[in-house]
Amino acid sequence: MKVAVLTVSDRSARGERQDLSGPAVVDRVRRKGWDLVRTGIVSDDQGAIEGELRKWTEAGIELILTTGGTGFAPRDRAPEATLAVCERLAPGIPEAMRRAGKAKTPHAILSRAVAGIRRGTLIVNLPGSPSGAIESLDAVLPALEHAVRLLREDSGAESEHRG
Repeated sequence: MKVAVLTVSDRSARGERQDLSGPAVVDRVRRKGWDLVRTGIVSDDQGAIEGELRKWTEAGIELILTTGGTGFAPRDRAPEATLAVCERLAPGIPEAMRRAGKAKTPHAILSRAVAGIRRGTLIVNLPGSPSGAIESLDAVLPALEHAVRLLREDSGAESEHRG
């Protein structure tokens, strides 16, 4: 599975704060044996986030995991950017992440993370803290593999029908 990790953070994008959540997610992706094909850091600007998501989906990446930008702060725009580029939503994924997170902290329900599909790519927003990102990812790992498999099959079927 071709995976990319995008950190959404003004301070990390400006080099003012070390990105800890992106590398934590990258480590989990590698330990899972998935093919990490791209990483990046982008500011909390909605247009910048949308641009990266569009570029990465057009590059054939199968799963994009974003970390950060899912809270209540005025510049937290990862969910809006994800919604703007997705063609279909996958609401069960963030529901499962919030449910799992609530077992550890009541603040997990404040996550505005979303998940959706653009072309053959699944995009999943994760929280910005390293522990929140990993706990959320772990809550949905088996489902993500199955989802990407289904998207691959769907893409193959569409190609066959066109040709």
